[in-house]
Amino acid sequence: MDNLYAVIMAGGSGTRFWPLSREAMPKQLLRIDGGETLIQQTIARVSPLVPTDRIYIVTNKNHAEPIRFQVPEIRKENYIIEPVAKNTAAAIGLAAIHINHHNPDGVMAVLAADHVIRHKDQFLETLKNASGIAKSGYLVTIGIRPTRPETGYGYIEAGEKLEIRSQKSETEEADAPIAFRVLRFVEKPDIETARAYVEAGSYYWNSGMFVWRAGVILEEIGRHMVPLYKGLKKIESSFGKGTEESVTGEVFPKLESISIDYAVMEKSDKVVVVPADLGWNDVGSWTALDKISNRDANGNVITGNVVDVDSKDSIIYAANRLVATLGLKDTVVVDTEDATLVCRKDRAQDVKKIVAELKRRGAEERVTHRTVVRPWGSYTLLEKGERYKIKRIVVNPGARLSLQMHHHRSEHWVVVSGTARVRRGEEVFFVNPNESTYISMEMKHRLENPGKIPLQLIEVQNGEYLEEDDIIRFDDEYGRE
Repeated sequence: MDNLYAVIMAGGSGTRFWPLSREAMPKQLLRIDGGETLIQQTIARVSPLVPTDRIYIVTNKNHAEPIRFQVPEIRKENYIIEPVAKNTAAAIGLAAIHINHHNPDGVMAVLAADHVIRHKDQFLETLKNASGIAKSGYLVTIGIRPTRPETGYGYIEAGEKLEIRSQKSETEEADAPIAFRVLRFVEKPDIETARAYVEAGSYYWNSGMFVWRAGVILEEIGRHMVPLYKGLKKIESSFGKGTEESVTGEVFPKLESISIDYAVMEKSDKVVVVPADLGWNDVGSWTALDKISNRDANGNVITGNVVDVDSKDSIIYAANRLVATLGLKDTVVVDTEDATLVCRKDRAQDVKKIVAELKRRGAEERVTHRTVVRPWGSYTLLEKGERYKIKRIVVNPGARLSLQMHHHRSEHWVVVSGTARVRRGEEVFFVNPNESTYISMEMKHRLENPGKIPLQLIEVQNGEYLEEDDIIRFDDEYGRE
């Protein structure tokens, strides 16, 4: 599979998983199913087939940094940064011109960063088969065989079976994979229509996973979305000239915001579907936990510090505080440090409406958690007021923050446990428990934990502007700007 590339779409915000997901910590960065985050699972799942130097991640500037912390094996130059969100057609087109530029014969598998797939071997086999079909010039979409009448997914109606033999080596079996021409894509149905689709046997869930040659998808964009194609070609013409970032920043925001389904897949005559049974779930809302998590004898999914009595068929999640529930039925309860969600299960898809209201109010709870993970450790916002902010900072053993300064704030550090090694201007000194130090505005400084236990300190910030973007970095071992 020397010409196969993986393109991981990781720009989504996962609003229906609020309050666990936030704008700065979207769903793909969460540990929803097991010990690894969803994007870590995605990379690990495809890696046996696609080496990491051929895995590209499409995301935005704000998400690129936390993603790099979680998947350091993906090199920085393999991140494709969208200047603004423009839906999947523009994002996929941007990835396609990069791959086509490097390898005109490249086949790209477009995968979501936030799906759960149980049957990993079947997944790899499906990608192999789809790749062989894509080499023949088809646009392949992976359709999931429905296991129930589901109203939360779009469907694909399959037509005639294709007689295609995948292009495999002489040492591999050359059995023809099963593929069908696509008659149509249909929107999320009502329950009666969904039942009819399942009974018909010719409908598949639209997984949003695709496989095609980069050159072919660009040709089809050129046929059906001429303005998008022209914009992509303008960006491609800047490659290797040192102007790629500026040209992308100029052109990309002007592109139409439209999904690849509407832009190309519903119009092209080259679309085929490869059916698959992958144990797949797109984890679209809190009710997805019913499908991917273990349930107790009463049908509940319970996680964290929870005491429940007599609840049934409910989802109860607690981060740190004790959450006590009594006699719930078909209810979702999610408690985090700074926000709590309570809703009926049948309204779980509408959690995005709450996020929209939080955005209208300018609420910080939409954007970030009180505790924010960093590559060196974490910080927790304890209190915030006019001209001051108080944080608890934890630095992992052997870790250190960037060499930095702030234009608008000063900082006062009080060490609670561990020992801090501090650089302040040209000074380098140690601060022990119950000791403190002061960092004035516009003073270069660095905090480091040289010890073997976590360093914990309280930071008091003072100034006119106290947001995280008031950081000027001079040196950073984690590659941040």
